[in-house]
Amino acid sequence: MEKEVLLSVQNLQQYFKMGKRELKAVDNVSFDIYKGEVFGLVGESGCGKTTTGRSIIRLYDITGGSVYYKGQRICAGTRSYKDAIKQARKDFAEKKISKEELDKIVETNRAEIKSATADHNKWNRTKGENLTNEIQMIFQDPIASLDPRMTVRDIIAEGLIIRGVKDKDFIDQQVYKILETVGLVQEHASRYPHEFSGGQRQRIGIARAVIMNPELIIADEPISALDVSIQAQVINLLNDLSEKMGLTIMFIAHDLAVVKYFSNRIAVMYFGKIVELATSDELFAHPFHPYTRSLLSAIPLPDPITEKNRKRIVYNPMLDHNYSVEGPTMQEVYPGHFVNCNTEELERYRKEYLEATK
Repeated sequence: MEKEVLLSVQNLQQYFKMGKRELKAVDNVSFDIYKGEVFGLVGESGCGKTTTGRSIIRLYDITGGSVYYKGQRICAGTRSYKDAIKQARKDFAEKKISKEELDKIVETNRAEIKSATADHNKWNRTKGENLTNEIQMIFQDPIASLDPRMTVRDIIAEGLIIRGVKDKDFIDQQVYKILETVGLVQEHASRYPHEFSGGQRQRIGIARAVIMNPELIIADEPISALDVSIQAQVINLLNDLSEKMGLTIMFIAHDLAVVKYFSNRIAVMYFGKIVELATSDELFAHPFHPYTRSLLSAIPLPDPITEKNRKRIVYNPMLDHNYSVEGPTMQEVYPGHFVNCNTEELERYRKEYLEATK
């Protein structure tokens, strides 16, 4: 039975202006998230994980590419189409293409720009009400993401009020119910965020997202600011909610060990690009990309002897790859396991896999 694709990200680009320079925070990232799964996105700080999540939920207007939710395009960028027109005009000036070819390229890409703009404006006109109900985000910092002037009741109920619910008794019942679901009590509803610990604040953030009964939750490093013991509690809470409510979760983190425990599939991100994507077990059993191997080698082990002899793998793109002849593209090493590599690397990875599975 073919899995249902809930969210599809296609060639996502998110660029930011830095004075005269342009920062490519996310550059041509593509992946699908299936309904009911936990999809892990991992990588070091600054690689573009959070930007990817924020772009999907439209906290940023994306530069290029498309994001589809249940088949509906909810994000559309126009940069790639404009670049194609600019390149075609340059090629025509250098007499590399004919006037007819230029006109065809311009017409095709202008139609794409018009379609992308229409989808973007359509989402703005409707304010994306249905989509914001169905896609919620849990933010990394449980302190900064909660308004210190609002009570817990008001914070959690805000989504329901925006949706148009006016029955205060109904709102109170829903707030009390969700507080108990996330491990808090009714008495907490009248308190303010500063009265809680970091773990309790993150539970409030989870309650705020879950009360909307979403289908997809983007969890942006929800445990990175918490103590280790509290991290386990929050992970177990998300796991229970995923099973009880049938949630689909995009779990963003930099800790591969945690992501393995929690995720069905994992995408490894480096410098704005996805370099490897596979199921959790396969990624740990057969890591191919040098950066993935580097991340795995950095996972500490609870064994002093093993830890003493553990060797770190240092990833150096200049030494580990030779892209002078052919650049990398996302290719399937074997069914379900994708790596960003060129043809020479792809053949080497397939040979390694065959030898490892004999």
